[in-house]
Amino acid sequence: MIELRGIDKRFGEVHANRNISLVVRSGSIHGIVGENGAGKSTLMGILYGYYQPDRGEILVRGCPTVIRSPQDALAAGIGMVHQHFMLVEPFTVLENVVLGVEGGFRLDAGLRRARAELARLGREYHLEVDPDARVADLGVGHRQRVEILKALYRGAELLILDEPTAVLTPQEADHLFRILASLCDEGKTVVLITHKLREIREATDVVTVMRQGSVVATLPTAETTAEQLAELMVGRKVSLRVDKAPVRPGDPVLEVTDLVVEDGLGVERVKRVSFEVRRGEIVGIAGVAGNGQSELLEALAGIRPVKSGQIRLKSGLLDDAAARSPRRVRRLGLAHVPEDRHRMGLVMPFVARESAILGYHDEPAYNGPIRLHRSAVASSFARQAAEYDIRPGNGVLPTSAFSGGNQQKIVLARELDRNPDLLLVGQPTRGVDIGAIEFIHRRLVALRDAGKALLLVSVELDEILALADRILVMHDGRFVGDVPRAAATERTLGLMMAGLRVPHAGSAGP
Repeated sequence: MIELRGIDKRFGEVHANRNISLVVRSGSIHGIVGENGAGKSTLMGILYGYYQPDRGEILVRGCPTVIRSPQDALAAGIGMVHQHFMLVEPFTVLENVVLGVEGGFRLDAGLRRARAELARLGREYHLEVDPDARVADLGVGHRQRVEILKALYRGAELLILDEPTAVLTPQEADHLFRILASLCDEGKTVVLITHKLREIREATDVVTVMRQGSVVATLPTAETTAEQLAELMVGRKVSLRVDKAPVRPGDPVLEVTDLVVEDGLGVERVKRVSFEVRRGEIVGIAGVAGNGQSELLEALAGIRPVKSGQIRLKSGLLDDAAARSPRRVRRLGLAHVPEDRHRMGLVMPFVARESAILGYHDEPAYNGPIRLHRSAVASSFARQAAEYDIRPGNGVLPTSAFSGGNQQKIVLARELDRNPDLLLVGQPTRGVDIGAIEFIHRRLVALRDAGKALLLVSVELDEILALADRILVMHDGRFVGDVPRAAATERTLGLMMAGLRVPHAGSAGP
């Protein structure tokens, strides 16, 4: 279907793609894996017309093809589903699908044709979605279906999916892979960019490994192991296990009683939850996304108001909005790694060294009488970049120029640098590659071993089981279980996440 020959691309001093040659065969799911910054997305950007290669050529079905824009790519039968969806949220599904290909001056006729074609594509590829639903009202799984439908509607024969499960629950990811298998059965071709080795092994036929801008191996997936792929990606042996000493919990750092939190529409999302987190332990919150975990973390971090209930931090009662403000709780020793680093953790146009002091920029070390102490900000980032392996280590680059894993390291370095007594961490490795995952997990365990308290929210059950000493299971705004790690299994947690009571699994109140 596609052949790339000798593709080379530089961005200034960064050599993003180095003489890459690659063949993607029709009717296959071809995986591309590599660390953040390995050049995967740049290569696919070249294939989709976002970038022009400095050298090399692209063949589509054996014919040399020049792709100068996404329009050229679509004309060649190449569609792309981006990690961060390219949808207009106030528009309906139907309006998003036809946007740019409306089919003439009069919209009515084009919309009727599109509605019929969407119904056919939905039936054929198991991509059913209400064409009249507003995108803003859809969950991420259905939004991704809309992106796939957009590409298929435009005639794509090859679909590029860039980190498609970064915002999906495990259940949604499994459904996506069933859809991709169905597409290939119908003769389509899929290129799947991901860093999740389990997904590569379950979903792909062939896997290409990239490292530092080069292809280091292309192998039939069935002949690989997770350990082999991890070593090829990172260039060294990588531990896929989290090594921890036995837990030795101390005094409570966080005590929550009958907490109620509402969303922006006044709907109760956290419903009278009570729990505590002690020194020297990691408490994990497991649950399908959208069951109140996000609102709980935001309330504890002071970002979202509390309707009722009590929060105690280091035995001190946070009894009003002023006491629970983000600045106040930070000064009491609470740090927060938010679930969505783009919306809450970083300001993407800021240079990296400015993002690295957000929330702490008023500290005397950084804040002068008139302006920031630039030299102190620069030296602080240089130290963090070295300690947390943030690449590139150039703090004057915009935050948006860093890969997802390195953006996450910027947030993590900023929050852990203050040696917090309590760390709230949401989705710590979302969109992060295998080498950075190993690094982040080691840092979190080291913090726990230093006698700190950690509250971890993750939709990755593997991550919860690897890190947590105790697991709270959340469903519909309530805790339906409090399970010691030794008693937890994927099946037990999965049943509880669906709202089912499991005998002997523990209970966390009403």
